Parts: sequence; C-alpha cells; structure tokens
Amino acid sequence: MPRKKAAPAVPSAKNLGQTSCSRGEQAYQYVRTAIRTGELAPGTRLREIELAELLGLSRTPVREALSRLESEGLVANESGRGLIVTELDQSMVNELYVMREVLEGTAARLAARHASDVEISALREIADRDAQLVGQHEQLAINNRFFHETLYRCAHNRYLLKTLNSLQESMALLGPTTLAIPERADVSSREHQEMVAALEQRDPDLAERITREHIRAAYKVRLTRMLRAL
Repeated sequence: MPRKKAAPAVPSAKNLGQTSCSRGEQAYQYVRTAIRTGELAPGTRLREIELAELLGLSRTPVREALSRLESEGLVANESGRGLIVTELDQSMVNELYVMREVLEGTAARLAARHASDVEISALREIADRDAQLVGQHEQLAINNRFFHETLYRCAHNRYLLKTLNSLQESMALLGPTTLAIPERADVSSREHQEMVAALEQRDPDLAERITREHIRAAYKVRLTRMLRAL
C-alpha cells in the first residue's frame, strides 16, 4: 500500500476541497488511477483502513469504491488475502489480447472509412512522438495508450469506443510495459507508422490487418515475459 507521501500523483480527498463528486467517487478515482499508473501493482492488498487514512475519508466511501472496482474486475476478493488488485493468469491474458485484436482491428477498419483528415493527422502526430521518447519507457507507454485511445475515437462508433475503453482498464492489470524492452519499442513505433499510413490511404482491409498484427506481436512479447517470470 503506498504511503501518504506518494499521494500527490492523485489528489487526496483532503486536497480536493469542495467538489461535485462524492467521497465514494473520490476514492474510486484515486484507486482506479493508481492501478492504471502501476502505483498499485497487480496482487497488491487493498486495506480499507489504510486507504481511508491516506485519502482522509471514512471507511464507508472507500468500501463503496472498492466494491465498484471489484464489479469492474480491477479488484478481486481472494480467500485468505482479502481484496487485492486483480492478477491476470496466462489464460486471462490470452483472452484479453484475443479481444483486443478483434476490436482494435475493427476500430482501424472503421477509422479508415470514417475518420476525418484532421483526426488522421492528429494520430500521425502521436505516432511521430514515439521517436522523441526513445529510452523513456514510461512516457512511451503513456503515448502508446493515447495513440490507441485516439484510434478508437477515429472509428466513430460509440459502442465500440465504450467496449474498448473498458478493455483498456483491464490492460492496466498486465503489469510493467513491454515498451521498456528496446526492441519492442522500436517495432511498436514502426507498426504505429504503418497503421497510420493505412488510414491515410483509406484502405480498411490493410488498416485492420496491420492493426491485428500489431496486437499479436504485442501479445507474443507479453507472453514471453510471463513465461520467463515463472
């Protein structure tokens, strides 16, 4: 559990002052963000009393927040351990990437048809930013997430966007980014460029194929890392 000095990355309830969101929402946003950034890693035990003290809240809103996160799959209640940040096993990771391949491939296909020139230009700028972040794997991971989230919006399908955003939440449970591996960072950057080029060509088939290959390549690297850790 992070100590109080780690809290500034996500404002505590004490520092938020009077806001329109409820205390339960404040607790929810804190824990959710801490999971997404890796401050709360998979397997981390979540204790109500410690979170309540950290955020300057009573235990009731913290309990509500953890219950909500559990319903979303980001938190799990394990026998003998209590509430923890969900850990994904190999089967779950495989299922996650299968869905990513299908949904992101579809998003790329739709984006090739429906994205405006301005949107594709913005995606190109994000892809070009990869080259400026060589060796900065945390910043690369943020830029990578921004690239994919922008691609989702370029599809112009609200239901697909909602599903993919939910899937992105689960991606936070995978642990450290594979972009810390220099070879993967280089390949990923190149693949982003190819994805954007397919959109610029307005080629739905090519855009979907390249995007699917991009997700499959990411999965192979992730799986290799998991197997080496066993």
